[in-house]
Amino acid sequence: MPKPRPDVTETELAILEVLWDEEPATIRTLTDRLYPDGTASQYATVQSLLERLEGKGYVRRQRSRVPHRFRTKVDRRALIGKRLRDVADSLCAGSMSTLLTSLLEEQDYSGADVDALRELVANLERQRKAGGRGGGKGKA
Repeated sequence: MPKPRPDVTETELAILEVLWDEEPATIRTLTDRLYPDGTASQYATVQSLLERLEGKGYVRRQRSRVPHRFRTKVDRRALIGKRLRDVADSLCAGSMSTLLTSLLEEQDYSGADVDALRELVANLERQRKAGGRGGGKGKA
């Protein structure tokens, strides 16, 4: 079983958000997106954050070109799933159904949203009956 990655901070998450939209990206590209009119200090901050994310296994550096380019190693849905599982563990005694029920009861949904949720539940039920795990896992 692969070793779980440490969680990301909100600032690291901001870097990942830009990378998911614009990868591959250089430090300059990321700095310009996060800090328009950024300073040398902000450039250094982005560089440090990328090094931390690389160390945690969330991004990889393409060293074959200068300037180096960065790409994510985890997709957005996988990270969302990991963080929701962490919330379920800490707030709901590990119960995803309690977490999901709480989320669903706190908001109004359009007919399209309800239809999409019904389709998701039907697909999960078909996967469960077919012997599958019933929850597409990404690379988190």
